[in-house]
Amino acid sequence: MRIARFTTGDDPQYGVVTGDLDEHGEPGEDSVIVPLAGDPLYVGIKLLDGAESVEHRLADVRLLAPVLPRSKVVGIGRNYAAHAAEMGSDVPDEPLMFLKPNTSVVGPGDQIIYPPQTSNLHYEGELAVVIGRICRDVPPEQATDVIHGYTIANDVTARDLQKSDVQFTRAKGFDSFCPLGPWIETDLDPADFSKGRRVQTHLNGDLVQDGSTADLIFDIPTLVAHVSSVMTLLPGDVILTGTPEGVGPMQVGDEVEVSIEGIGALTNTVGTR
Repeated sequence: MRIARFTTGDDPQYGVVTGDLDEHGEPGEDSVIVPLAGDPLYVGIKLLDGAESVEHRLADVRLLAPVLPRSKVVGIGRNYAAHAAEMGSDVPDEPLMFLKPNTSVVGPGDQIIYPPQTSNLHYEGELAVVIGRICRDVPPEQATDVIHGYTIANDVTARDLQKSDVQFTRAKGFDSFCPLGPWIETDLDPADFSKGRRVQTHLNGDLVQDGSTADLIFDIPTLVAHVSSVMTLLPGDVILTGTPEGVGPMQVGDEVEVSIEGIGALTNTVGTR
């Protein structure tokens, strides 16, 4: 099931997206979105009744970030060996965690703002895990019990600030530095990603990242267990699972598309205020 957050010009709503995706992860012309009664994280999957239940053509609505993290986005660094190598770093012995504020989240089609404090802004296409309920100290074998679903992220990074600051807060925490979308896919399982789902990033149509989730150093159950051993996770919190090799700079006016097999595609442009 693909759960999206959208607007027709009025207050945001949640809905279920139907229709097939093309080879690029884009929905077809026949795709529609059926409104739900409230946030499914809290009220479950409940369709609206009566006149309010009218479905919309997906092309006629604006998709928003599919989840607004209640408290935090937890990033995982250097979780692909090839990416660690391209950054001149060793593979960590345990998951390397950092935080992105929930104010960094934007949705599909929103601009990534190039801040004046950096001159080296990078894309990082990633699989994102959306937490479905309050949890702490989750054993790896029970990780699926607390996962609501999966979406796509771009862990935007000011690479020069990351190097100069050493820690990641400023480099990864600017407003708009965490595009999420286009929806949450609930019908996947951690085992699907261990077998391998293709993660690709295109910059202005050119393929710049082409990896597989089979190459994750720490798999999804391990990440959920590790993060929840440190901090309580809340419904809507997001864990970014790391990026494959091929990261690189974006410029104002660029279009960046991150796609993950079985989920879809997330597209944003780079702009200035």
